[in-house]
Amino acid sequence: MIHKILPFTVVCFLFLLTEAKGKTLPEWGNKKITTVHKKENPSTLGTVNHDFKIHANKLAGVIKLDGVIDETDWLKAEVANDFYMVLPYDTGHSVAKSEVRMVYDDKSFYLAIVFHDTLPGRRPVESLRKDFVFFNNDNFLVFIDTFNDQTTGYSFGVNAAGAIWDGTMDKGQGVNLIWDCKWDGKTKNYSDKWVTEMKIPFKSVRYKQGVDHWNIQFSRQDLKLNEKSAWAPVPRQFPTASLAYAGQLKWESPPPKTGLRLALIPYLSGGVSRDFTNGENTHYHKDFGFDAKLGLSSSLNLDLTYNPDFSQAEVDDQVTNLQRFELYYPEKRQFFLENSGLFGNFGNVNINPFFSRRIGLDAPVSAGARLSGKIGQDWRLGVMDMQTGRSGDYLSRNFFVTTVQKKLFSRSSIGAIFVNKEQLNVPANWIGIGYNRVAGLEYNLASRDNFWTGKLFTQKSFSPNASSSKEFSQGMNVAYSRKNYLLEFFQLYVGRDFNAETGYVPRVNFIEFNPRATVKFYPKGNLFENHGLITEINNFYKPGGRELTDRTLVFDYFFLFKSRARIDLKGFNHFVLLQQHFDPTNKGSNYLPGGSHYNWNDFSAQFVSNNRNNLKYEFMTGYGGYFNGNRWFAQGSFNFRFQPYGYLSLVYSYNYLSLPAPWHNTGFLLAGPKLDVTFTDKLFFTTYVQYNQQSDNLNINARFQWRYKPVSDLFLVYTDNYFPGSMNVKNRAVVLKLSYWFN
Repeated sequence: MIHKILPFTVVCFLFLLTEAKGKTLPEWGNKKITTVHKKENPSTLGTVNHDFKIHANKLAGVIKLDGVIDETDWLKAEVANDFYMVLPYDTGHSVAKSEVRMVYDDKSFYLAIVFHDTLPGRRPVESLRKDFVFFNNDNFLVFIDTFNDQTTGYSFGVNAAGAIWDGTMDKGQGVNLIWDCKWDGKTKNYSDKWVTEMKIPFKSVRYKQGVDHWNIQFSRQDLKLNEKSAWAPVPRQFPTASLAYAGQLKWESPPPKTGLRLALIPYLSGGVSRDFTNGENTHYHKDFGFDAKLGLSSSLNLDLTYNPDFSQAEVDDQVTNLQRFELYYPEKRQFFLENSGLFGNFGNVNINPFFSRRIGLDAPVSAGARLSGKIGQDWRLGVMDMQTGRSGDYLSRNFFVTTVQKKLFSRSSIGAIFVNKEQLNVPANWIGIGYNRVAGLEYNLASRDNFWTGKLFTQKSFSPNASSSKEFSQGMNVAYSRKNYLLEFFQLYVGRDFNAETGYVPRVNFIEFNPRATVKFYPKGNLFENHGLITEINNFYKPGGRELTDRTLVFDYFFLFKSRARIDLKGFNHFVLLQQHFDPTNKGSNYLPGGSHYNWNDFSAQFVSNNRNNLKYEFMTGYGGYFNGNRWFAQGSFNFRFQPYGYLSLVYSYNYLSLPAPWHNTGFLLAGPKLDVTFTDKLFFTTYVQYNQQSDNLNINARFQWRYKPVSDLFLVYTDNYFPGSMNVKNRAVVLKLSYWFN
């Protein structure tokens, strides 16, 4: 079957390759940005907005971070102003007035930001917590492309209360906020403006030496105006983080060589736990370990970990599971999330050869190493090796993954990945799979103006006793984005014996075709920013006879108000031919037979409130068929912020299933109240309670964090699980962890 699909996908991408080379420039209203193309190195030409330049001069004096822009170097510095509006319109300059200056010395670069108010009143912020939610805060963000590849980079920012934000960038616009580094900032609020000064050490970022320019973008969100703006103009269908539309930072002289970069982050932890369900005694434990970071060059980094401890990682958000396949839970452990885009972006969200959550959740991680970064201008390399210990029925295992990427054309790339999972110290009488391996190759399409994006990939797994001809997976997707419409097409194939044990592949033995279209209308007036429709059809076929096994038709009409509130009205048509027995309640007691088929319709309505208000909420309800019965559901959230000290929130859902015997009527309630308090920008407390009726569990998780030094923390974590009916304890644990960053 795969030999019939591949020619079609290859032909599509051969056509799209020509688009990746194009020099199409966006139009801003009725005026087109013009550029003069000189005979320069392509890396010098850079982005669509390479004519937008800000110059950074070397300091003659000293900058004091106090939120007061009065030093001579600041007064002489070039000013980036006249920001362009991105939302709600992208046809001219922003209403809010902004100023950004940059200077540097031998160790750090500095930014001074002045944001003038246009409307009176309090500046909306959610809290003082680091890595705040972008949409809930007045904020400033800078996006820095230190290698001028328009794909990778760094982001730093602050909200109007002074909370900081930092992360690494991948895929040209995504920001991974788990990344931490040492830098400093000071924010001061005035009656008519707010001012921030930032100091970022050169050692905190990686860059190519000897280059006197970086791509850069400045972004502002003003919630009082409901306006998002950027220094270099960005079409409103893209985020301001899109590196394809960054401007250019010109250094007076190239940034300095950073020399040896070594950081050691040891930790000490102690705790007490008890499993009441299995009648175990109280268990006391103490532990230690460390992470180490070694900069082998200004662009290549080696990370080491020994006996890592992830006790402070946030708990998973529980859900009511009415699906037939494994649920996806995102990775929240810092070691795996740094540079995760280099390892985890291969394939598709449902055909992912490497998913780091497979490592260390069923057995402790003993040690690990990761080498990642840039080699030259166009190559990226990643190598990771992790070792887990033996735990219960699980043997000691080794997980190895290596990736390589080569930039092509303006922003596209070709990449390869190899993943190996190996059982170690296997006993003679052990029964199981000794190894599992996956190799993959893919092409990532990203046109210079970001209008065309897509991917073409193929993967092959290797496992004992599997059919080699059925161990393939393959897929493609392509998207064309403009202001008024977004056209997308996805096609996937997974063979019957394809097995990625270190990846995430919830289903096998299918072919999927999924076209999707979004159309937007921008009416004149003061009520709506836009409205439009999203429609798609998602078909799954069984390879061989091409028998239809699943079909979902979706029609969604939405209204986006100028206040940023939103209404969605959705209709669905479903067809399912079960490939195996399935319990529609997921209780595991009664089953619909494999081979039976079902067809039903359902409808839903959703409202999302204006997030500028202290009280914001979201509500969604729906009713319709569900396999051989009916389903009604309601879900949503409430969030009340007492700025800038935190918020109280509630996430909830209720599903009521009306099914024939033997299931009858079944209701599942899920409720999760959460209190997040930020006493200062260094002292945080979070309590999260989750009640899940389907899993018959009540979980309480409380976490206290004191960031007593930059990237150095004291954590106190308490967790409890109960049987909700009797409130009998299932298990309980308390952990104290102390870490310190030696740099």
